[in-house]
Amino acid sequence: MGGGQNDGLDRPVIDNPGTGHRERLRDKFLRFGLEKFTDEEALELLLTLATPRRDCKQQARALLKALGSLRGVLEADPKALAAVPGVGPKNILGLKLVPAVARRYLEDRLLTMGRLGQGRELEDYLLFSMGGLNQEVFRVFLLNSAGQVIASEDLFSGTLDQTVVYPREVLARALAAGAAALICAHNHPSGDPAPSASDREITRRLFHACRAVGLELLDHLVVGHKAIYSFAQRGEIAAWAAEHQAWAL
Repeated sequence: MGGGQNDGLDRPVIDNPGTGHRERLRDKFLRFGLEKFTDEEALELLLTLATPRRDCKQQARALLKALGSLRGVLEADPKALAAVPGVGPKNILGLKLVPAVARRYLEDRLLTMGRLGQGRELEDYLLFSMGGLNQEVFRVFLLNSAGQVIASEDLFSGTLDQTVVYPREVLARALAAGAAALICAHNHPSGDPAPSASDREITRRLFHACRAVGLELLDHLVVGHKAIYSFAQRGEIAAWAAEHQAWAL
């Protein structure tokens, strides 16, 4: 007998025994956000959006088992997602759409803030958008004199362990955009944000090149999987500023 049809008895027919569970998950999210959710519950709720008439608990559990974590699921290649039993094209679309929308949202927040500081908003965006990349990418945020972001661009990309950065191209882009200052960032696919000797040298060269044409390099951030190294917070930018001042005397 097909679901949704009356069975001849004076009682409602329940098409999906999991409907009440779905509603409880949705109500819980609307009341508390994700704070009270396990990763499995969060993933299950997400999967229900593309699976209207089937329990998604087993799918969520299988995805976490196969890919290790919620982040691993959301950053997985579509082929890896499709290899998990019970995960279809609509599920994959939803799973890939969520991080893409989140990246757009975080970037939009940066671009519309009154002033960009080297604080939590920027670090959250960089960890989310660059922390899981499998090759190095060199990103530049161009700021006006009020500290507002006027552009954000990926200027260079490289192999798993090396990015070739050309300071002249960075300066040309900044000057063409009318920027007053810039913040640079690049990721380490290894997950370790500790800067290499070449990272430190290119940052020093960029700092002095910027000073020579009236630009300010505010920071260079090295993005790992879970943490970020800031040249400004470690005092290295200030040391180069003192070095530059000494040369000018």
